[in-house]
Amino acid sequence: MGSGLTVAVFGAYGHTGRFVVAQLRDRGFVPVLSGRDAAKLRVLAASDPDLDARPASVDDPASLDRALAGAAAVINCAGPFATTAAPVIEAALRAGIPYVDVAAEIEANLDTFTHFTDRARAAGTVIVPAMAFYGGLGDLLATAAMGDWTAADEAHIAYGLSSWHPTAGTRAAGAVSRQRRGGRRVRYTNGRLEYRHDDPPTLEWPFPDPMGPRAVIGEFTMADVVTVPSHLSIPEVRTYMTVEAARDVSAPDAPTPTAADERGRSAQTFLVDVVVRSGGIERRAVARGQDIYAVTAPLVVEAVDRILTGRTRTVGVASAGELFDAPDFLRAMSSHISLELRL
Repeated sequence: MGSGLTVAVFGAYGHTGRFVVAQLRDRGFVPVLSGRDAAKLRVLAASDPDLDARPASVDDPASLDRALAGAAAVINCAGPFATTAAPVIEAALRAGIPYVDVAAEIEANLDTFTHFTDRARAAGTVIVPAMAFYGGLGDLLATAAMGDWTAADEAHIAYGLSSWHPTAGTRAAGAVSRQRRGGRRVRYTNGRLEYRHDDPPTLEWPFPDPMGPRAVIGEFTMADVVTVPSHLSIPEVRTYMTVEAARDVSAPDAPTPTAADERGRSAQTFLVDVVVRSGGIERRAVARGQDIYAVTAPLVVEAVDRILTGRTRTVGVASAGELFDAPDFLRAMSSHISLELRL
C-alpha cells in the first residue's frame, strides 16, 4: 500500500486523472494535483482540503520541478503526450523519481523508448509509457499468455467494447497522431511499423462467450504495437476493434463518458481477447471489465505501488509486461478485471 507516499499527478483534473487521484487515495498514497490549468486545479483541490495543488506547464521546467518536489513518483495523465511526455520525463529525471504515463499515442510512446532508454537506464530509474487500458493491459495479457515461450509467430489483441464515448483528451491525442502520420494508418508487421494509405480490413473476430463473434476493424492499431514488441520476440502484432466502437470514437458528435455508478464509471463494458500463436499452437488470455478510462486508474496505481516497493524486473524505459510479473499483476487486478488464461 501507499503508506502515505506522495505521488504527483500531472493532468489531475482530466477525466482519467480524476480516477487516478481517487485510486491513489484508496491505496494509501497522497496525490499532489498538478496540471496546466490553475483554475481547474483549484476546483479539484476544493473537494478535499488535504490535497495540494501545484500548477505547472510543460513550457516551464521550473514549475514542473516545483510540482514534483518531494514526490516519490509522477503519473502523467495529460495528453496529447506528444507534447507533455518529454518535459515531464525530464522533470522526473531531474527529481530522480519514476515516471509512469497513460499514453495511447503510438508515436509518443515510440519517442519515449527512443529518447530516454539510455538515460533512464544510466540513472537507474524506471520510465513506463502506456501503463493504461491501451498499451499496458494488452501487453500484460500477451506476456501472461506467452507463459514459458521465449518467442511467438504472431500476437492478436482484439478489443470488444460495448461503446467508445471519447474524452476530450482522446480526441486531442487522436488529432495529433493523425497529423504526425500525415493521414496514413499504421500496423506492425515483419518486425517493424509499416505506414499505409489503404483502408483497414473488416473481418469477424471469434470473441469468447457471451460476446461471441463480432465484426471488427482489422489493423485498428493501438499502443500495443509499441509495448508488446519492445520486449517480446513477436514479428506480427495486430490489434482489432469492434466496428460499433470504432464508429463511436470517430463520430464528431459522439458524447463524452457519462457516470453510471457511485464510482463515476460509465456503463461501457469491455472484453480484451489476446491470442498468441507459435508453430500452430495457440494460447489465449481474456480480460473483462467496465469503463476503459476508469480501469486505467488501478492499472497505473498498481504499477506505481510495485515500482516503489521494488517489485520490478529491470530499470530504464520498460513496458508493463517487461517490468512486472504479468500473471501476478493481473491477479492483483481481480477486483477490477476478470481474467481467464488458456495456456
